[in-house]
Amino acid sequence: MEDHADVVGRPPATALAALAVGVVLHLVVPVEIVPPLTTWVLGIPVAIVSLALFLASVREFSRHGTLVRGTEPVIRIVATGPYRFSRNPIYLSFVLLQLGIALTANSVWILLMVIPTLLYLSLGVIDREESYLARKFGDEYGDYKESVRRWV
Repeated sequence: MEDHADVVGRPPATALAALAVGVVLHLVVPVEIVPPLTTWVLGIPVAIVSLALFLASVREFSRHGTLVRGTEPVIRIVATGPYRFSRNPIYLSFVLLQLGIALTANSVWILLMVIPTLLYLSLGVIDREESYLARKFGDEYGDYKESVRRWV
């Protein structure tokens, strides 16, 4: 058995692909979400929060000497920083960035592409990662999973 989660695809690439599909659809058939003047006020803060969350999450992995890539072995459970509130803050940051871009671009299509991103992350990545972590860390991961929500 290989020592890593058997995830489907690469989460950053797949989230980026969903975003790209939304952008293309928006360019072909633009459909607005809200009146144009409010989009920047809503979208930019969400995008900034997503980037800050991503950077803080990666920093926590680095502080604990474990790797971010799902194709590499997990060395330890990280339960500090953003991981105190969410078991998946990096994936949450992907979704928030897509939401922030959707709001900033005022695009229903980009917003709708959040749905396949969430489905992919939940079913193709997180479920598989959680199975791997439960096998590898047993009760330690079970306790963490009981005390911290999946998303927020």
